Amino acid sequence: MKIHFSKVIWFVTAISAVLACSALQAKPQPATAAFTVFDQVHVLPMDSDQLLRNQRVLVQGDRIVAVGPAAELALPQDATVIDGAGRYLLPGLAEMHGHVPPMVDFSGMPARYLDDVLMLYLAGGVTTVRGMLGHDQQLRLKDDIASGKRLGPTLYLAGPSFNQNTVTSTEQARERVRQHKQQGWDLLKIHPGLSLEHYQAIADEAKQQGIDFAGHVPDAVGIEQAILLGSRTIDHLDGYMAALGGFDKELTAADMAPLVALSKKHNVAVVPTQALWQTIIGASDAAQLQSYDELKYMPARVIAGWQRYVQQPGGAYYSGDTAALHAQNRQRLLRALYEADVTILMGTDAPQLYSVPGLSLRRELPLMAAAGISNYDILRSGTVLVGGYFADKDQFGQVAAGQRADLLLVDGNPLEDLSVLYQPAGVMVRGQWLSRATLDSKLAEIAAARRAENQ
Repeated sequence: MKIHFSKVIWFVTAISAVLACSALQAKPQPATAAFTVFDQVHVLPMDSDQLLRNQRVLVQGDRIVAVGPAAELALPQDATVIDGAGRYLLPGLAEMHGHVPPMVDFSGMPARYLDDVLMLYLAGGVTTVRGMLGHDQQLRLKDDIASGKRLGPTLYLAGPSFNQNTVTSTEQARERVRQHKQQGWDLLKIHPGLSLEHYQAIADEAKQQGIDFAGHVPDAVGIEQAILLGSRTIDHLDGYMAALGGFDKELTAADMAPLVALSKKHNVAVVPTQALWQTIIGASDAAQLQSYDELKYMPARVIAGWQRYVQQPGGAYYSGDTAALHAQNRQRLLRALYEADVTILMGTDAPQLYSVPGLSLRRELPLMAAAGISNYDILRSGTVLVGGYFADKDQFGQVAAGQRADLLLVDGNPLEDLSVLYQPAGVMVRGQWLSRATLDSKLAEIAAARRAENQ
């Protein structure tokens, strides 16, 4: 028996009334907003390891309003119908350590670079980005995207860096935390160089102000204190490697167990960024990096900078002759964290060395799989777990009524083959549908702009 659409709307309205009692409410949708329907699609709802076959998913405005069997859920009148037959629908993915260029021209970069980066994220199926280094006017960019003035993934933004140059005293550290909270940043970005005293002041004031801090682990602080003081995420795993001596000796399960247990006990999450870090530490194959097809979407001066690093690597994280061992230890640690059920969040630190926004996931996900993470849990790391991380901001990361309509339509089952994510049949961001043809057109335009700049 088919469920009449008016009854579906009544049910969703009733549920919405219950949700209204909570502190967080989904954005109300105009009664006249058009409907988009994914029809006869196989759904990965991501609330559990299940696959719902032959479903109908109804979207109105920027919300999913109903999910049900296609044989039972009626089509709304005049809906835009997207044929999902034989295809799979899952939540859009997240970049939990990403970067977004400034809104103003910088370092001679092309004027269109910002919009290109935003589109590249979307083309890679990334509909949510946790930006990990704020710039002037970036909060306005966030608002412009949310209001529809600009097309891009939903942004949650860290403010300008907390480091040894920007933090000079405990009181100034506290004042800076208060300023970032007042200005509307979503979290605080920690960089290396902070003293333990200054880090403690930041952590204490952040707790009082109700704002997260996350990022690197300064040497003077150490991974244990970073976890105990409440860092919401440990990014790049570098703090673990420093504490364990993982740069030049093979780590054992016994070596890693205490820090893994501490991480689990204090509910810290990790954002590994394995692919980028292999390049930074010197473990990547330079010829393979240069062969990446997605480099055609990046400005020549960016590529030139990446090439210089590979030719003359260096910096605090470069491992030299022990780079291969260091990379293996990072994989061992990621496996140990996963087996202990520590929260792992998807992230690539794009755009950085050979990590092109959105498209860098095709380099990161195989390394997550090689560390022993199941396909389902890799998907969780970029969907429902990110929705949980930002549960105080919005509802997203699942295919369910009331969730933000960030969706990824693919031609195969990602539970069996993650590579189907790399060429989506289409992406929906906050209810706006971008077909494969649209994505291809945008990518071709970006590539053509890069070629023209180089002439």
